[in-house]
Amino acid sequence: MEEKKKTRIVFLCHGNICRSPMAEFVMKDLLRKAGRSDDFEISSAAVSDEETGNGIYPPAKSMMHRRGIPFSYHEAHKITPAEFNHNDIVIIMDESNRRLLRWITGGGEDFSKVHLLMEYTGSRRSVADPWYTGDFDVAFDDIMQGCTALCSSLGVILP
Repeated sequence: MEEKKKTRIVFLCHGNICRSPMAEFVMKDLLRKAGRSDDFEISSAAVSDEETGNGIYPPAKSMMHRRGIPFSYHEAHKITPAEFNHNDIVIIMDESNRRLLRWITGGGEDFSKVHLLMEYTGSRRSVADPWYTGDFDVAFDDIMQGCTALCSSLGVILP
């Protein structure tokens, strides 16, 4: 029996310590609750190397804990061209992520698989970076709304 190919999704933000790991673990939790974890490979990365090796920023961990989102060990890393090519869907948090991603990949890659997370909700706005705004509630709410809409677009029926 041939194994079904998983849909591979990577979430990107600037440093991979706030928005993208929150999105990674929110998405994993939604897929788990829908019984669809085995159909997807979910990860996250950065478009900069400023936070390489660092864990999830403590206020982001606190937010996930308060909102009941399980998370595990995470180490920030910058996306590579190979990792970009490995993934079927690349979700960015803001347009600066797209610009930096073009630089990282050399710009010759297929960018039709790159989408702002909030596009799935019908909006073209960014998920504001709580590193700068300090508002982890707003960032988390946007991420939850975006991931829920992404699940719907992928045919994942949430409980």
